Amino acid sequence: MNETILTPVLDWLDLAGVAIFALTGALVAAKEKQTLVTLVFFALITGVGGGSIRDLLIGAPVFWITDGWVAVVCLAVALFAWFTPTRWWEGRFLSVADGLGLAAYAVLGSAKALEYGVPVVPAILMGVITGTAGGIIRDVLAGRPSILMRPELYVTAAALSASLTVLGSMIDLERWWVWIAATVAGFGLRLAAIHWNLGLPSYGERKAGSDQAPG
Repeated sequence: MNETILTPVLDWLDLAGVAIFALTGALVAAKEKQTLVTLVFFALITGVGGGSIRDLLIGAPVFWITDGWVAVVCLAVALFAWFTPTRWWEGRFLSVADGLGLAAYAVLGSAKALEYGVPVVPAILMGVITGTAGGIIRDVLAGRPSILMRPELYVTAAALSASLTVLGSMIDLERWWVWIAATVAGFGLRLAAIHWNLGLPSYGERKAGSDQAPG
């Protein structure tokens, strides 16, 4: 295990991902007309959920316990959401913001896993978990249909960002450019999925097609 402190770039990427996810959590609570305490709770659990699971799995100190700025960012984001009208966030903003957090956090999760000596395939999976778990927890607590149950590409976008991060590390490319490219690629795929309702074939569709296919 690599016990060295991660680079400042990853630290800032971590806080950016936390802020974006925390905003989506707070906005879900705001749309449900909840109290400020609930907004703060949703901001925190959404912001740190995926990263907490990642750190526990790779044996790293849980990042928001050792970095006091994370909780401050979640609180600030919740207050920001509390004092802004919900009409600001109507339309697809929530999905777009969630997509940006998804891609950024998937990159961070894989990069951190690699820093801790996690092998290639598990490192990709750590990126996927980091990017998706917070949003899943948020939806379950809010009683909303989980993003996993919707047709658009979601986990696939996180997997793309995570895979590109690991691939760039394997061929020893400049980390800055790898992280930027991986984030843009995953975010771009998620935006395309939102705009054109892109999704993978479901089990029922595959089975129906198989049943109807000529022998």
